Amino acid sequence: MNLKDKVCLITGAASGIGHGIAERFIADGARVAIADLRLDAAQKAADALNAKGPGKAIAVEMNVIDEAQVNAGVAKVVDTWGRIDVLVSNAGIQIVHKMEEFPFEDWKKLLAIHLDGAFLTTKACLPHMYKAGSGTVIFMGSVHSKEASPLKSAYVTAKHGLLGLARVIAKEGAAHGVRANVICPGFVKTPLVEKQIPEQARDLGISEKEVVERVMLGDTVDKEFTTIEDVAEVAHLFAAFPTNALTGQSLVVSHGWFMN
Repeated sequence: MNLKDKVCLITGAASGIGHGIAERFIADGARVAIADLRLDAAQKAADALNAKGPGKAIAVEMNVIDEAQVNAGVAKVVDTWGRIDVLVSNAGIQIVHKMEEFPFEDWKKLLAIHLDGAFLTTKACLPHMYKAGSGTVIFMGSVHSKEASPLKSAYVTAKHGLLGLARVIAKEGAAHGVRANVICPGFVKTPLVEKQIPEQARDLGISEKEVVERVMLGDTVDKEFTTIEDVAEVAHLFAAFPTNALTGQSLVVSHGWFMN
């Protein structure tokens, strides 16, 4: 299984998990579009990747909840490389509040980025995949696609929603050779997670150490964070799997936090 010359669009890829997936894909010969809200950050990431293999990465400015910008970004990728083989919808944010204190604007913002972003990027990519008769859509879910935690009503709702969306795409896309799957990581020590530690300590009235040891890692089998590299390997599995036997599925990578 390899991604040689496959054209891959990854959102939220200037840093964190998205960037790790881009590195893994390029190491396997893929061409990767680094899509990010900030073009300068996307360009910096693409330049760093191109230093390892010239011509394999481009930068795309993309606000995933702006349909016109999503469509323009996808068009840029197709204009550059002629097609899109793989979409990784990874862009996301985290906002934590107690349910009764959750600002409605924050609720709508989080759901829009996770769910509208997945919908709009998939909608823009599918016609190109259908035309080619093949394609792979990968959503970045979470253990919170399966579980629930205090303070995360919006995030849990959004991540559960991605499972349903991926299953619909798997059923609709089957006739066109397109599959869809969801990666469900546990806590990965990215800036997104680092930001949550003091926020949860404040809202739960516990120490930051307790947030890490009890809330984040308490249910893992070994008290270890999932790594970006772990998630990138799962993304590679979904992207490079040689048939459409693996579709409509979700894979949890969480050090045993959630088992099914």
